[in-house]
Amino acid sequence: MRKTAGQTGPGAGASFMRFVACGGSVTMLSGAALIMLDNVMPLALANALLTVAGTAVTTELHARFAFRSGPTGGNTHLQAGLTVLVAYLFTTGAMLTLAGLDANPNALTQQAVYLSASGLAGIGRFLVLRAFVLVPAQRRPAAATIPASGRLFVTARGVHRRMLALAPVFIPRRVPAFS
Repeated sequence: MRKTAGQTGPGAGASFMRFVACGGSVTMLSGAALIMLDNVMPLALANALLTVAGTAVTTELHARFAFRSGPTGGNTHLQAGLTVLVAYLFTTGAMLTLAGLDANPNALTQQAVYLSASGLAGIGRFLVLRAFVLVPAQRRPAAATIPASGRLFVTARGVHRRMLALAPVFIPRRVPAFS
């Protein structure tokens, strides 16, 4: 698809491919670092530190390469970190739902649920980052439109509205009873 004179930044397909490449690369490096840190500190602490560091690095990579929006600031890192938190809650919810539906799921089922939830969460992160967080300078609203203190609130409110609109698609009408 060709860009018209008014369009800026990379197309969605190209951005998504770079998003996956940047995020996947940092995730693989974090996995290797987690193994190396296993003997140095508790696993939970190492994982937490690597998650924070990996999120900071991928936010910068996504801004500069995937979305071409330029260098980021603290507010952008906070917003991107919130998308990671939502993705974590989504994948955890998927795994807890599986545990509620099947007390002893086999490894293949667990992996299928986890990887599917992770994929959906990743696509959701991409869409939120592209639409609200890592917007190229040419597409950003004027600074007077949204004060710096309100940008995070506006982004969170917009994401919340979109999530509510999608809720009927993802939330079953009848929640299974947990035994």
